Amino acid sequence: MCGRFTLTADVSELQTSFPWVNIPGGLSPRYNIAPTQPIAVVPNDGKNQLDFFIWGLIPSWAKDPAIGNRMINARAETLVEKPSFRTAFRRRRCLILADGFYEWRKDAGGQKTPMYIRLASAKPFAFAGLWEIWNAPDGSTVLSCTIITTRPNPLLETIHNRMPVILAEGAHQQWLEPGEADPDRLSSLLAPYPAEEMAAFPVSPLVNNPRNESADLILPAR
Repeated sequence: MCGRFTLTADVSELQTSFPWVNIPGGLSPRYNIAPTQPIAVVPNDGKNQLDFFIWGLIPSWAKDPAIGNRMINARAETLVEKPSFRTAFRRRRCLILADGFYEWRKDAGGQKTPMYIRLASAKPFAFAGLWEIWNAPDGSTVLSCTIITTRPNPLLETIHNRMPVILAEGAHQQWLEPGEADPDRLSSLLAPYPAEEMAAFPVSPLVNNPRNESADLILPAR
C-alpha cells in the first residue's frame, strides 16, 4: 500500500526531470500528502500538462464519491479484473509526480516505525496511476486518481509487502499514450523499481498525523 508521499521539488527540478511537461509556477513543497487531497498528475489526454486530481479514484458509475477513500491504490496484478479499474487501465492512465513516499515498518515488538523511501539520487519520479471522471448530481465534475502498487523489491520487502509502481523514465511516454491500449503490453511496465537505485531510512513519527507538514518530516530520525 502507498498511503502517504511527498513532492518537495521546486518547479525547476520538476521541469528538468519532466522537460516535456508543461508545469505551472507557484507549486508549494508538500511533505505529507494524504488521500482525498489534490495531487499533481499528468493524464494521458495528449496535452502533457500537469494538473491536480483528487487522490482516491471514484469510478464513473459510483453513486457516492466516498468510495474513493477506499481506492487510493490499485493492485497491478488485478487491474484487468476489477470493475473499478479495468476501463481506466485501458483508457485513462496518468503519471503521479513525487519525490518520496512513506511506509510503516512493523518491528519485532509490534511497533511501527515510519520509513521514508526515495530514489538514491533524490530526484523526482513518477508513480504509475489511473484516473477517472465522475459526474456529480449537481452537474460538477470530479477528476480523481489512484496509485498502482506491485510486489516489493528486496529493499521494500524488509518494510512492507507492497510498493508503489515507479515508472522508468523510458516508460513515461508509453504509459501516457492517448486512447485505448493493450493491457498485456502495459502490464510489463508495472514491475518493482530496482532496489539498488532506491534508499530508505526511518523518520519522525510526526508524519503519522497528516496535519503535520514540514521539511522535518523527511529528515532521518535521530
